[in-house]
Amino acid sequence: MRIIKLDATESTNSFLRDLGFNNSLEDFTVVVAKQQTQGRGQMGTVWNAKPGENLTFSVYKAFFGLKIQNQFYISIAVSLALIDTLKAFKVRKISVKWPNDILSENKKLCGILIENVIKNNSLDSSIIGIGLNVNQKTFVNLPKATSMAMQAQQFFELDEVLLVFLTHLESYFKVLEAGSFSKLHELYESYLFRKNKPSTFKDAEGLVFAGFIKGVSPSGHLNVLLEDAVLKTYSLKEISLLY
Repeated sequence: MRIIKLDATESTNSFLRDLGFNNSLEDFTVVVAKQQTQGRGQMGTVWNAKPGENLTFSVYKAFFGLKIQNQFYISIAVSLALIDTLKAFKVRKISVKWPNDILSENKKLCGILIENVIKNNSLDSSIIGIGLNVNQKTFVNLPKATSMAMQAQQFFELDEVLLVFLTHLESYFKVLEAGSFSKLHELYESYLFRKNKPSTFKDAEGLVFAGFIKGVSPSGHLNVLLEDAVLKTYSLKEISLLY
């Protein structure tokens, strides 16, 4: 494992991708930055974090023979590694808000951005970007944001949190590469935010409606039971879960 530490960069995902253009990247190469000037989240959102108080980093992971239809299990493995890390540091009431926002007591403390490289109809590699709120205690205009320090009422060493996470991530990727998809899927759904609870959603046209989250398909689509007892499947671009 190679860990590269930067004072600042536009995006650790972009830095790692650019590094791979001219170099053969070692599996599990990690880039950590004290500050990201253009940190990105899902669907083009911006990830804001105070410099030096949080973890903003990316991991390069090579794959061999992982089928495209199983790519959501990368997200599942990353989510589970984060959950185990937070539990190790006594952060309480952890859940995963589909597809991969990590919550504590219904507030977001971690975001994930995964960029996959596909070659010859199979997954070649992934760059896994993670923004984890660790010691930050104020979030301007972000009422649903929280951090490990806020939830556990203590200060954390960033390097220690990072190394614990990377250890868990390696373990879950071994499970993934062994083909234990059902084990990963079952564990992921056990942490799924608002599963089997009445929830409110908004579709791509802005229509707000009610339903029950019943689970997630192997391809990463959300299964929602609607009021007319119809089970419908949605992609990330088709639906958003409102609190």
